[in-house]
Amino acid sequence: MRMLQNKKVLIDKLPQIKSALEAVKFLKSKKDAGEEVKANFELADAILAKARVKNAEKVCLWLGANVMLEYPIDEAETLLTNNLATAEDSIGKVTTELEFLRDQITTTEVNMARVFNYDVKQRRKVGQPKA
Repeated sequence: MRMLQNKKVLIDKLPQIKSALEAVKFLKSKKDAGEEVKANFELADAILAKARVKNAEKVCLWLGANVMLEYPIDEAETLLTNNLATAEDSIGKVTTELEFLRDQITTTEVNMARVFNYDVKQRRKVGQPKA
């Protein structure tokens, strides 16, 4: 059960990591081109502000648990790329482990059925009169 929950959490995080990585790459490309970026960003629920960003040197990333850190753009891109690779790798490992568990459950059920059938045969032998 816990592995399924971990897999769901990881799958839910993937789109967030990808969108953050795309945003960082976008800002980096605009910085390299020397262009200004016009954006609306959320200050609080239903409160937006307009901003013009030129030559963004740093970005802030939410790390979770109400923690936000400021990173240089290159470092943020590297961090997000590593996080994305780690999340995808973890999903693969959890999926493999879940498949192994399914196989083990099936094997256990088959063995339990065999033991039950053997017990039934033994009881029938004991109950039959000798000829």
